Amino acid sequence: MANFFTDNKHLKFHLSHPLMNKIVDLKERNYTEYGKYDDAPADFEDAQDNFEKVLDIIGEIAGETIAENAESVDTDGAKVVNDHVVYAKGTAENIDKLSNANLFGLSLPRKYEGLNFPIVPYVMSAEIISRADAGFANIWGLQDCAETIHEFADEEMKEEVLPRFNRDGITAAMDLTEPDSGSDLQSVQLKAHYDESKKTWILNGVKRFITNGDADVALVLARSEDGTKDGRGLSLFLYEKESDKMIVRRVENKLGIKGSPTTELVFKDAPAKLIGNRKMGLIKYVMALMNSARLGVGAQSVGIAEAAYREAILYANEREQFGQAIIKFPAVYEMLTDMEVKTTAIRSLLYETSRYVDIYKTYLFISEERKLEKAERQEMKKYQRLADIFTPLTKLFSSEFANQIAYDALQVHGGSGYMKDYPVERLFRDARITNIYEGTSQLQVVAAIRGVSNGAFLKVMEEFSGQSVKPEMEYLHKTLSKMKDQYEKAVRKVRDFEDDEYWDFHARRLVEMAGNIIIGYLLLYDANRDSEYDKAASLFIMKGRSENIRHYSYINNIGIREMGDFKK
Repeated sequence: MANFFTDNKHLKFHLSHPLMNKIVDLKERNYTEYGKYDDAPADFEDAQDNFEKVLDIIGEIAGETIAENAESVDTDGAKVVNDHVVYAKGTAENIDKLSNANLFGLSLPRKYEGLNFPIVPYVMSAEIISRADAGFANIWGLQDCAETIHEFADEEMKEEVLPRFNRDGITAAMDLTEPDSGSDLQSVQLKAHYDESKKTWILNGVKRFITNGDADVALVLARSEDGTKDGRGLSLFLYEKESDKMIVRRVENKLGIKGSPTTELVFKDAPAKLIGNRKMGLIKYVMALMNSARLGVGAQSVGIAEAAYREAILYANEREQFGQAIIKFPAVYEMLTDMEVKTTAIRSLLYETSRYVDIYKTYLFISEERKLEKAERQEMKKYQRLADIFTPLTKLFSSEFANQIAYDALQVHGGSGYMKDYPVERLFRDARITNIYEGTSQLQVVAAIRGVSNGAFLKVMEEFSGQSVKPEMEYLHKTLSKMKDQYEKAVRKVRDFEDDEYWDFHARRLVEMAGNIIIGYLLLYDANRDSEYDKAASLFIMKGRSENIRHYSYINNIGIREMGDFKK
């Protein structure tokens, strides 16, 4: 039987990271719920056992059901019937399987019938499901909306809505974008007004490109303040599906992730409830939601990369040309090894980021229960800063690498990969959206460049460089140190021009240089824990070094005058 958790040794490796002990202790409040709830662990080992048991179930469902349904779901897609979405048969079966196993709301507290899982095993479940079917992963991953409700809604709403995720397996959506506002959410126009006679908020307007838009519950960004035109006039609302108050105008016909219905919605006097405070919808609540979504896309990208690599290596071992399997040819085995190393690299970055988010988010919730000690406050701020700079880096590298890996996987298949006979063409199509939605790669650079300009990435590199490594890895440690010095020179070179446009022009190169170094350190310390990662660390760092040399050379040769040649 296929199990997408147990057949991937890297997942248990990251689940056993040394920082997990601290994360679980914090999340479980030193195991104070033991005895109060049947599934509450007694200690760290008990908690880890819970994670593995649940991930084993998810892995089995992913391998035996979701992956098996992926092709038919891709062919059938979702449809609009009587103004509402009807899932493909396989999608409905996937939801039923996970719902019957009570696997929605994994990270919610037990008081809301969740499993109180940290972010790391939850993100791991998203990677597993994405490997099986990236389109379905969107429906599964939108339980992130439950976390937003948990973080910002009042207690009455939390008690009313949150238990339904695990108990009833309800689905969710985040209704943000509109026909005239894609990435520019400040220009959202869907109207919200308070009806005094009905004592409720009423929504009117159109939303577009909404993933799983006909979900049971939706978080809707709407303009609540008359006369406003920017983000300060937007609030966030909870809409619960009513058949005639919100209709689905159409399901978009997409290139990939066909099983995930992307919809255009029309709200007609739809009743809704305010989440948190007015005017905080975009500037606080949606920003938090988007960061969670970007971590989700990171997990989706790693899942796609894992699936594409496995398809490629399977085909390369079976396909013979000129009297031998094509995996014996250097042009092919180099490509396959590069895919494997990139998948390992973005997985390490994904779970490092997830650990940072885990610690700072848990401290945030603890701060609502009691006053944090000074050391705790400092630690929360430290991990929040790290999460803020690592999240766009994760989204950028994982989505770009997933596209490269899917591209190469199809190339390994040759002409056969271009046919519908092999899953790789679906993976190739599914990968393409990952560096577009939840903020394009260009927008991730805009977010990540702050870590360059304020020295945060350099500080991370310096902290990482202080860790000891085994003697046989010392040469890689020195290589990373030289890469760090070169990165500093590149930053100074661009900054010395004192020109904002020139800084933006080279932003991606600087971010990629930083990312190559940081991921290199992460792989180096993975190798320090397990020699299984020696090869990945060595190959990634050496290739990253050559890429950074190329970026540095480009920066040295393209000044402000040359930049003008690119303008249109």
